Amino acid sequence: MTGWVRSGKIAPEQITAVDVVADLLDQRQQELGVQISTDAQSIVAEQDVIFLGVKPQYWLTTVSGFKDVLRAEQLVVSFMAGVRIETLEEALGALPVVRMMPNILAQIGAGGAGVCAGTKASPSHLSLVLELLNTVGTAVVVNETQMDAVTGLAGSGPAYVYTMIDALADGGVRMGLPKEDALKLAVQTVLGAAQMVQESGLHPAILKDRVTSAGGTTIAGLHALEQGGMRAVLMDTVEAATRRSEELGK
Repeated sequence: MTGWVRSGKIAPEQITAVDVVADLLDQRQQELGVQISTDAQSIVAEQDVIFLGVKPQYWLTTVSGFKDVLRAEQLVVSFMAGVRIETLEEALGALPVVRMMPNILAQIGAGGAGVCAGTKASPSHLSLVLELLNTVGTAVVVNETQMDAVTGLAGSGPAYVYTMIDALADGGVRMGLPKEDALKLAVQTVLGAAQMVQESGLHPAILKDRVTSAGGTTIAGLHALEQGGMRAVLMDTVEAATRRSEELGK
C-alpha cells in the first residue's frame, strides 16, 4: 500500500485500509491519505480488489465477518504466508483468487515478489496483480508449490540482508573504523553489488571472480566465509523459513 501510493500509480482515495487497530489506521491515513475503516463488512462490498494480509492463524475468523457480502466479480488477492489457494477458494466460493508474496522493500519501490493464480482467476486478473507488483519492484509468476520458497527467500529475505549489513559494519568497527563510517560503507557496498548484478545481467559468481585477484585481500576474505560455512548457512536459512511457511499453511 505504501509503495503504491508513493509511486503515484494509485491515488490514495482508491485505497481503503481496514484494521481492528484504530491508531494504526489513523497513522496510515495521516501518512498516505488513504481511506480507513475498522469494519470490513461495511466497505468490502464496494471494492473491486480485496487484499488479505492478516496473520494466517486468524484469516478464517476475519473472512467470516464479511464473506456474505462478497460479489462474484470481485478479485481477492492474498499475501498471507502459507495459506493455499485451494483453502481460500473453499472459503470464498466463486470469487477469483490470486496469491502473492511481496516483501517490505515494496515500500520504497524495490520489492521482490512471487505470484500465482487460482483456478477461477483469469489471465487479466493475474496481469492486474503483476502490474501492481511491478510498480513497486519486480514480480515473478511461480507455481503455487513454489510459493513457500518465495516466502522463505524474498518474503523473509530483507531480514537476512539487514543482518549481513550489520555484521559487515561490525567487522569494519572491529578493524578500527567508526561505526557510522563502517555502516555507510557496508550499506553502499551491498546496494552497489546488487545493482551491478541486476544491471550487468552477469551471474554473481562471474562478478565475484572479477573482484578476486590471486593472493589478494578478497580471496582471503572469501576463504574466511567458506570456513564459516556462509553458503550453507544462507541456504539453511531459506529452507528454515520455507518450512515454517509450510507449517503455517496446515
